[in-house]
Amino acid sequence: MAKILVVDDEADLEALIKQKFRQKIREHHYEFVFASNGRHALEQLAVHGDVDVVLSDINMPEMDGLTLLTRLAEENVLLKSVIVSAYGDMENIRTAMNRGAFDFITKPVNFEDLDLTMEKTIRHVQQSRETIKAIKENNILRMYVDENVLKFMASREFESSLMANDTIVGTVAFIDICSFTTISENEPPDTVVKLLNNYFEVMVKEIIEQGGYVDKFIGDAIMAVFRGDFHLDRAIDACLAVRNQIEKLPSLHDHVDFTPRVSIGINSGEMISGNIGSSSLRRLDYTVIGDTVNTAQRLQSVASPGKIVINQAAYDIVKESFNCQKVGEFMLKNKSIPAVIDEVLD
Repeated sequence: MAKILVVDDEADLEALIKQKFRQKIREHHYEFVFASNGRHALEQLAVHGDVDVVLSDINMPEMDGLTLLTRLAEENVLLKSVIVSAYGDMENIRTAMNRGAFDFITKPVNFEDLDLTMEKTIRHVQQSRETIKAIKENNILRMYVDENVLKFMASREFESSLMANDTIVGTVAFIDICSFTTISENEPPDTVVKLLNNYFEVMVKEIIEQGGYVDKFIGDAIMAVFRGDFHLDRAIDACLAVRNQIEKLPSLHDHVDFTPRVSIGINSGEMISGNIGSSSLRRLDYTVIGDTVNTAQRLQSVASPGKIVINQAAYDIVKESFNCQKVGEFMLKNKSIPAVIDEVLD
């Protein structure tokens, strides 16, 4: 139902409006609120914040329609006005349009024309509100969903390929905040969340700086993915920056002693990219999976605090670009042979 504020000092207009639009009032298509001048209109708007359209005369006592138009623009930019003016009064009509009036009708009022004008104005207001709502929802969505997922959702093939997948080549980095469980067990929940978000903010900034994206947050860890040219080099650069920035943050000494440090595992290779989950339950996670991902997570699990580790295959690719140091051989979970692991120093 649309709510319309009628502003006019003619005493009989209220009864006439209610008569001409009685059917639409009964059907809850229109609801009318009335005011005798511009000042009264502002008072009514303070009470009726859900007004969609203002239908206003120009010549009124205390505050005229043109002054009201200026005030309305200050009060609510989405509120639209239709001005009622005497036939041939083009000077006032032009002034009203310049002050933000959406449309105008002339006296004597043709109520069929008034109905069409109000319908058009109401549609415009509703479309504007839906656009604003969509923008707000999109901004909220961007806080929870990666930019790559949003681009995919906007593509034509989104609906038809919800359960499709693709094999890609890239690099995965698992970045864990070491010993953060100590904080979780000893600090209030709001402190834990605030502190964790502060650490993530630092980490995500460096990931994005190198063209990566956060695939997911896993407790106190981040899974980041890098694709495109030099994806392994960029992943290592990002992780070096993350480590350096985290280690610059102050230690905590309130309830527990805690110095923020990260352990990082990086692996590069083929991965399966796609929506994982149940489309029937409408619960899907756009992510990457495969042995490359699993190995990166297991490399992180053997990394000491402050260390960035890679396997032999990654070392062979970047040994000319980064200063690395051999750590040794480790048996990774579900692997039949030991993995040769190197630490990236700088």
